[in-house]
Amino acid sequence: MDRRRVLRLMGVGLASSAMAPWLVACSSDDGDPSAGGGTTTSTAPASTTTTTPPGPVGPLGEPDANGLRVPDGFTSRVIATSGEVVEGTGYTWHGNPDGGATYAAAGGGWIYVSNSEELDTGGVSMVRFDADGTVVEAARILDGTDVNCAGGATPWDTWLSCEEVPDGRVWECDPTGGEDPVVRPALGRFKHEAVAVDPAAEVLYLSEDEPDGALYRFTPDSWPDLTAGTLAVLAGPEGERRWADVTDPDGGAANPTRNQVEDVVRFAGGEGLAHFEGTTYLTTKIDNRVWALDGQDVTVVYDAATQEGEPVLTGVDNITVDAGGDRYVAEDGGDMQVVRLGPDGLVEPVVQVVGVEGSEITGPAFSPDGTRLYFSSQRSPGRTYEVTGPFPHGQPG
Repeated sequence: MDRRRVLRLMGVGLASSAMAPWLVACSSDDGDPSAGGGTTTSTAPASTTTTTPPGPVGPLGEPDANGLRVPDGFTSRVIATSGEVVEGTGYTWHGNPDGGATYAAAGGGWIYVSNSEELDTGGVSMVRFDADGTVVEAARILDGTDVNCAGGATPWDTWLSCEEVPDGRVWECDPTGGEDPVVRPALGRFKHEAVAVDPAAEVLYLSEDEPDGALYRFTPDSWPDLTAGTLAVLAGPEGERRWADVTDPDGGAANPTRNQVEDVVRFAGGEGLAHFEGTTYLTTKIDNRVWALDGQDVTVVYDAATQEGEPVLTGVDNITVDAGGDRYVAEDGGDMQVVRLGPDGLVEPVVQVVGVEGSEITGPAFSPDGTRLYFSSQRSPGRTYEVTGPFPHGQPG
């Protein structure tokens, strides 16, 4: 997809938006949480037995009719359920919903895209909302791919969908479905998890879901064209980090990219990535950590092993950042929560899925105005939700 196609896509399908961070997400609504299709419910009064310390959004209440615990003043609705037709459309929602992002669309509406982590039949679907939040369309925008896990939004309003298999590739997709998806071989063949774009440095960062995975940086030959460029891994001992070029980006299972540089830095199960104002955040699921990358320097900013008090994140997974820089981390298992890592060390749950076994929270992404949070419970069954309320950095229309 060359620059002219990107600009045409933006002009025809998507409206320019003030999506602050280029992460795995972004909205615009009228502040009416009951608008649109799906199941909507009011929040029960906050539980008096919760051990969660109060914070800017407050403690979680009792489970609502959708099986969600949310703070007082917040509401929820079900947007889509795997295997069922999305209300207001003729489209059947995919199984195993995973990574997602939102995009401002023409007419004041927005789009939420969602990967499918299905074996052999993965791909990506989208849901389009009008300006008041009503679901007006749902459709497939990528098909025929395998185990599409996470990915990342780009500043030029495309979605990078990642295949989480040893020979996995990255596909660049038009969220509207108006342009055909394009595979991006230059981003390497490995067990891709997520992507984050640093528009100032003109590079992309990629994570790898392996117990001994690497962290990658891709530098396009011609920004923002992803057709060709240089793939590198973070390498070197602490204090002497560097980006070392991968010799065979297309190595795949036969010649794993993570093993092509002798002193590569290992990450225990690389998961979500999100970029905000010069810092890229990485989560690692096996050791339950959140990392901050600045250039080639990487530091731990959250570690469950040293966290004091409640809550403690388990299965640290997908991550997004709001317009104020607060990080929202989803749990793979654990308490099935989305937890906000705010200023001054604040660790605060903002939503919890209850009554579901063997699932995980995936695809957290804010609407462009920051008042609606989208995410999925991946299994039992797969279900995509919207939570609306006074998030700390939301700006209601």
